[in-house]
Amino acid sequence: MDESLVPGAFVRHPTQPDWGLGQVQSVIGTRVTVNFEHAGKLLVNIAAVRLDVVDPDAEPAGSAP
Repeated sequence: MDESLVPGAFVRHPTQPDWGLGQVQSVIGTRVTVNFEHAGKLLVNIAAVRLDVVDPDAEPAGSAP
């Protein structure tokens, strides 16, 4: 498991860029609840999908919430 996936971390879903920037709400095993700016709160199984942890301050202008 990615140790940087902790509550409060900012992520992007690699195959759903239209969901926008997400913030991790909780991590329980391989289940991560993320609140995405354009898709809302979703449960992601990180055994099937690897979320990209990002630094929202390093994001291009206009892409952060």
